[in-house]
Order: sequence, then structure tokens, then C-alpha cells
Amino acid sequence: MSSDTEKHRSLLTALKDAQGKGDGSFDQSVTAAFEHVFEHLGRLNDHVSQGGPEGGERHLRPGESSTLR
Repeated sequence: MSSDTEKHRSLLTALKDAQGKGDGSFDQSVTAAFEHVFEHLGRLNDHVSQGGPEGGERHLRPGESSTLR
């Protein structure tokens, strides 16, 4: 987990350093941060999905809305 913590600190530092520069570095830093967030979300989804990491989805429970998955 320490390498992930280092990555988080690096992303935050890049965001702070790029603020107000107007050279596009802030946009790049935001993009990198969101890419990392989406990696986390993908791993979390694989971990908790009953369909498994293959992406299969479980059947809806009676009365369950598909938007609440």
C-alpha cells in the first residue's frame, strides 16, 4: 500500500504545483488523478462484484432497480 500512498502524494503535489500556471499542466494533472481514481474504482468493483472480475452481472433481485447496482 505504500506505493499507492506515494502515488497519491505525487498526484496531489502535481495538482498543487500546476495550479494557476496556465500551461496545460493542471489539466494533465487532473486527468492523471482521475485515471488513478478510475483504476481504484475498477479494482473495487472487481472485488465486490458478485459477477466477478470478468464483468458479469448478477441477476436483479425482486424489486431491485438496475440503476442501483
